[in-house]
Amino acid sequence: MSLFKKAAPEIYEAMSEAETQVKAFDIEPKLKELIKIRASQINGCGYCIDLHTRDARAIGESEQRIYALSAWWETPFFTEKEQLVLRLTEAVTQISEEGVPEELREEAIKMLGEQGFAHVVFTIITINSWNRLAIPSHLMPEPETL
Repeated sequence: MSLFKKAAPEIYEAMSEAETQVKAFDIEPKLKELIKIRASQINGCGYCIDLHTRDARAIGESEQRIYALSAWWETPFFTEKEQLVLRLTEAVTQISEEGVPEELREEAIKMLGEQGFAHVVFTIITINSWNRLAIPSHLMPEPETL
């Protein structure tokens, strides 16, 4: 992010404000990290995958669920709500492919409520934006020291 922080600090400040909003949302912390990891996997953002898997582990997310996230639908590890949010994460992240199907939107609003739906969608949008800044900046995670 240093390229944007240095060359156009107003962009970094706008993204930081968006992240402040996301932090204030009443979404379970582990679910926020699952959203961030899954969108980053789809987008191929190694920096954000590294950052958010570390953050997820720090708040008690299991290694098993983190490893299985790229094929979450093939495991019994995720709750019905998490599965719905992951489906929504994939639809919004890949919005140019099929949009967000009406059935998914209705199901999400029913389960999350209108405000919860709005908060989840904004969380998805925010991580996608971070990915789209990190990737062209060639931001790289730091390797762990052994």
